[in-house]
Parts: sequence; C-alpha cells; structure tokens
Amino acid sequence: MSTESTEPGTEPRLSLDTRAARNLATTTKTRPQMQAITSRWLLRMLPWVDVRGGTYRVNRRLTHTVGRGRVSVVQNGADDVRIIPETLAELPPLRGFDDLGVLEAIAATFTPRDIQAGEILVEAGDPVTETYVIAHGRLDRLSTGKYGGTEVHGVIADGDQFGDEALGQEDPRWLFTVRAATPGTILVSPWSRFQEVLGASPALRQHIARYLEETRKPVNRRGEAAVDVAAGHVGEQPINGTFVDYDLHPREYELSVAQTVLRVHSRVADLYNDPMNQVEQQLRLTIHEIRERQEWELLNNREFGLLHNADYGQRINTWSGPPTPDDLDDLISMRRKTRLLLAHPKAIAAFFRECNKRGLVPGSANVEGHEIPAWRGVPIFPCGKIPLSAHQTSSIIALRTGEDDQGVVGLYQTGIPEEYEPGLNVRFMGVNAKAVMSYLVSAYFSAAILVPDAIGILENVDTAAPRS
Repeated sequence: MSTESTEPGTEPRLSLDTRAARNLATTTKTRPQMQAITSRWLLRMLPWVDVRGGTYRVNRRLTHTVGRGRVSVVQNGADDVRIIPETLAELPPLRGFDDLGVLEAIAATFTPRDIQAGEILVEAGDPVTETYVIAHGRLDRLSTGKYGGTEVHGVIADGDQFGDEALGQEDPRWLFTVRAATPGTILVSPWSRFQEVLGASPALRQHIARYLEETRKPVNRRGEAAVDVAAGHVGEQPINGTFVDYDLHPREYELSVAQTVLRVHSRVADLYNDPMNQVEQQLRLTIHEIRERQEWELLNNREFGLLHNADYGQRINTWSGPPTPDDLDDLISMRRKTRLLLAHPKAIAAFFRECNKRGLVPGSANVEGHEIPAWRGVPIFPCGKIPLSAHQTSSIIALRTGEDDQGVVGLYQTGIPEEYEPGLNVRFMGVNAKAVMSYLVSAYFSAAILVPDAIGILENVDTAAPRS
C-alpha cells in the first residue's frame, strides 16, 4: 500500500490533516460580543424609586424667587446676531410672560457689540443704564476686596445675562465690575428702550408689577417662603404663628419608554440552539442596547435629562478653560453630600493633566470592587454619553442622590406584565407569515431632581490637549 502524497514536490503527509479533523470536532466559542457595551455608571449609582402609578410628583416648598434661565441667540452672519424672543421668558422678570409681540419688541432693543479680551464692560458703583446678554465669550465678575485686592466672583458665558437685576430699584448701580476674559460678542439693550416698550404694553406692566410684589416677600437664603421663628428672646414675649407653604403646581414626572422589536426566524430558534440559545443571545444584546439608550436619555432628554433640567443657578464655568482642581472644588462645594461626579473620559484626562501640572495626585475610591479616581473623596465616573462639542468642550456633573437626602433619583416601575428585568419587559408578539417570531422589548424609566441643588454642572470644560 503506497503512502498518499499531498502536492507535487512535497513530502507525503503522515497524519490526518487539521482541516479534515476540524470537521469532526466542536470549536470553543464565546457568546456574541458587543463593542458598544459601557460601564453605565449612572444607571448603577442612581437610587431607583418604584413608581407604582406611572407618575412621580415632586412636592416642594413654595419658592418666591424665580430661577434665572438663559437667553438663546441665533447668528445668521458675522454682523447678524439676534435674540430668540421666546427665550426672553427665561429672565426672572419675564418668567411666564407669553405675549410674543411684546417679547419681539424687547428683543429688537438689543444690538450686538464685539468685545476684546481685557475690555471693561461695566464698573462697580456706576449707574445701571443697560442690560447685557452674552452671545459668545467669557466674562469675569470682579470686585475690590476688603484689603484692596481684586476678587473674582465668578465667570459668566454664552447665554448668561446681567443688568435686569436692577429692575424696580430707584437708583440702580453696579455691584461688580465685568471684564472680558476672551474676545466675544454681547448684545446690549439700553434701559430707556425697555422703558418705551414697558410704557406701550399694559400687560407687561402688570406682569412686572406682580414679579416685583413676589420678590419683596420675605424669603430664606434659598428663595423659599420664609417661616417666622422667634429665637434669642427672654421673658414672656409674644411668639408669632407661622406655617410652611407648598408649591401649588409641583412638577410631575411620567415614565418614558425605550422600545424595539426583536425578530428571530423560527428555523434559527429551532435548529441552532446548541450550545447557546439563539433567542436568549439575541435578547441579551438587545437589552444591552436598550440600557445604553436609557442612560443616554437620562442625561440628554430635553424633558427629564439631567443636563437639560439642572437649575441654571447650579451651573458654573471653568476659570480658565480646562477643568482644574479649583473648578472641581467650586462644583463640589455648591451642595452638601456630593455623592459622585460624572465626566466624559476626555474631561477626566484633561483634569489629570491639570493635576500633573500642579504636582497633585488625585485619590481613588473603591466602588463595587472597582478602583475609581476621586477628588476630595468623591468618585469621578467616566460617562461617554455626556456630549463633546465640535470645539472639544464638555460638562462635568456633580450629583447628590437619594430621596432621603433630597437628591436625584431614577424612576421605574417593577412588577409590570411579562417583566424580564426590573422596569423592563419582553412580550411575544407572534409569528408572521414568513415564520419570523417577534418580541417587543420595552424599558420604562425617568429621573427626578428633588431640589435644585441636588445637581450641579461645570460647563464649557475644555478637553483638548495643549500643544507641547
């Protein structure tokens, strides 16, 4: 019997070829892998509240001081910068005013002006004669300290405004100096022009009068209706009665939904289930994708997303662009019990660069067996779902969590029909004429901010690495 040869010019093969042997052997295989799976720290760290009725109402103490929003600006060219009239209702004196014609007339009083770095816009002590809206750029608020030095009281940037605080004062004067930190564009409205619009609109006059009446009511340092408490008295002094008033129109959060229909051919489900169940693997990856979208919505949804619903009074800008230890100190100190920080990975890297420049080593915190970088004991979790702008700027979010601490909570409902995971169900929808099975996969969720200072945002964080 002759030995079988392989190819001309080669030695005969003495054993079974591996390509043939593979036909009789099984392979060692992994489950289907998915690159888009992330750590999803926000979903893991939020305390979740079971919303049995599908709606979560946040009752708060009555607040007389109206929060300050931001005015939106549109630019149609280098010299055509205008205010979007509807967004003027973000100013406290105009909150709730919906006469578009009057808002358009107020918006028309603003004219654009270019500013240069170092330019002084207003001086402390000077009369207030204009209102300003920042279209683009960064400005510093300055004052003279007790010992004669210059103190920086904060940074204001795109969409911020100042000057409207003087409304209702007999002789309003600037309490601070405003200096441009970068070149930019501002919109300026003389008070005389606003007075003309005010004189022509009875509805606006009534609205402003109601606003001034509300702001003159006694409030605590958070703007809530004051409670009259007697303290430090001696003897039989009369003690005033009081009560704690509530907001008559509390916010209600309805559960949102993320859904998809998973389709699997019945032949695949019947014949190709060894060693892994095809339907289970398809469902596993589908649920991962839904959970990824759920976290994105919790951050970016305009109705309930944290980035859009954080109070503007809890938003600050970086002092110089990149996130420095000073910036994170400011952000953490704005609230009690800051539990966690969320940042884009590039923002975390930028923070580490700033620490390296100063010779500082950030700490770490052990969370669920993971070593997480931390600052002042507060863990900094990476979250790639926080947007990164075209200019490589991002945001860093600080959170206090839990109902007991009046923080941020996640919302879901458990015990829903055909529940597969808490707040997520999988419903069989049948088999169509092409023998394809369909499953409806749904996740119900939302998030609620119980009080404004439960969340703070460090905005306009420059993540770009400087050139060496």
